[in-house]
Amino acid sequence: MKAIVYRGVNDLRLETLPVPAIRADELLVRVAVCGVCPTDLKKIHFGTVPPPRVFGHETSGTIVRAGAKVRKFRVGQRVALHHHVPCMDCHYCRHRAFAQCAGYKRTGITAGFEPAGGGYAEYVRVMSFALPGVVKIPARNSFVEGAMLEPVNTVLKAVRRLAVTPGDAVWVVGQGPIGLMFTRLLRLRGVKVIATDLMDSRLQLARRWGARHVFRADDPNLSDRIASAARCVDAAVIAVPSNAAVTQAMQTVRGSGQVLLFAHTKPNDEAAVDLSKICVWEKDLIGSYSSDFMLQGEVARLVFGRQINMEKLVTHRFALAETGAAVALASKPTADSLKVVVDQTARR
Repeated sequence: MKAIVYRGVNDLRLETLPVPAIRADELLVRVAVCGVCPTDLKKIHFGTVPPPRVFGHETSGTIVRAGAKVRKFRVGQRVALHHHVPCMDCHYCRHRAFAQCAGYKRTGITAGFEPAGGGYAEYVRVMSFALPGVVKIPARNSFVEGAMLEPVNTVLKAVRRLAVTPGDAVWVVGQGPIGLMFTRLLRLRGVKVIATDLMDSRLQLARRWGARHVFRADDPNLSDRIASAARCVDAAVIAVPSNAAVTQAMQTVRGSGQVLLFAHTKPNDEAAVDLSKICVWEKDLIGSYSSDFMLQGEVARLVFGRQINMEKLVTHRFALAETGAAVALASKPTADSLKVVVDQTARR
């Protein structure tokens, strides 16, 4: 089979690999669509994990082989995959901090080498411990919608961490694919969203996705504009890795408000924070990383029911052999680019 193999920093190669062999309790899935995720971009650009690997974890496809012990799935079914599944028994799982579970940190989907998602390949092996995360795609829904369950899950998990109620105001910093998902999911909860970005095209989209107010992030009077738009800002979501935005958000949210970090995943990333804002003003600085396994059902209802239309978020589709170009575009988005996916359905 063909696969895109990570061989080192910024080194992706189209290679021929063996089709993964599966065990009696596993699945073999022919990949249809795989989204390009910022998490993989950082690994590719900064070499945070050793090569060789086959990345790609926002994956959907068709089951082409099922082990003899697999009962829940059958050959021919279209499915969305979930590469991390928690043990549900450890300290972290009991506290619903699934991303910290040792079992969760194991990757259960591979196209070869050290398991790393494998979605940038023609076939992937789904290991037994990852089967509980597999979701069947309804007949009316697309492979793109199936592949988008994973990123929507991560955003819904983060939204659930916010102590906001209908009518509250939330400032979402950044209106790329993730920021737009935040805008939409918060709007579905009855929250008034203030959206900021550096691209006017994305601000226009933010309005369509439910933002009450939109402002350019480089507006020198941004703080005043936000203050005039909302009497109080109850929370802020930092959906871009901007340390300056963190500082500004800590100043902007009201006492007892929250600032949620979603994009600050680079190690040793430091920012100046006035600790009195946390102690005296009782503001919370919190983070959210990866997905919540228990939200799979709700995420499927949102995406497959098209309360959040993920097809409209996808602007660019690349063939498997063009994965390098897909990664380049996702790394440096243009005014007309949002979600980038590797789509292998055109080959069939």
